[in-house]
Amino acid sequence: MNRVVHPIEVESYRRMRARLDTSHFPPLTRAVVERVVHSAADLDYASDLVMDEGELAKAHVALHSGAPVVVDVEMVAAGITRRETVCRLKDAVAGPGLTRSAQAIRLAYEQVGPGALWVIGNAPTALEELLTLDAAPALVIGLPVGFVGAVESKAALRESGLPAVSNVSEKGGSAVASAALNALLYHPYHPASHSEEKS
Repeated sequence: MNRVVHPIEVESYRRMRARLDTSHFPPLTRAVVERVVHSAADLDYASDLVMDEGELAKAHVALHSGAPVVVDVEMVAAGITRRETVCRLKDAVAGPGLTRSAQAIRLAYEQVGPGALWVIGNAPTALEELLTLDAAPALVIGLPVGFVGAVESKAALRESGLPAVSNVSEKGGSAVASAALNALLYHPYHPASHSEEKS
């Protein structure tokens, strides 16, 4: 099923590209950068985001092959309109040394196991908790926002060696996290070329 793009979105992308040259990025990186910039109307994300095209290619295959998508909050889930997601925040209870967001990540991991795509746009503690688990993720989109813990948790994600999309600054949030996942969802997928993407 092809996605119908609204004329306003077409015009918005045209104006963004008039102000931001993304032609040097490889295809999936470009898709993520453009959709994140578009979602936030913030051109600075083009130099703030950190990702690897090879990791995105493998995640793209996993996503289109049905790997689960886990989100930290319902606001991220709300932004991902073409895919069911797992969010366990409603079931989570904070405990000693564990925030509700962190507990929700534990519950989600118990549910989905390894190989999921994790989309964290709100809570640094959710990202920190994910890094303590043996989650073997297909991809971690780690874009939590805030002045406490966000920069540090994203730096820890990059240092972990896990396949990831992150950014360097305090910026982030549910809208940009879901936009990064949507970029991979909307990018054309050709199962025949799947072996090339895995290499």
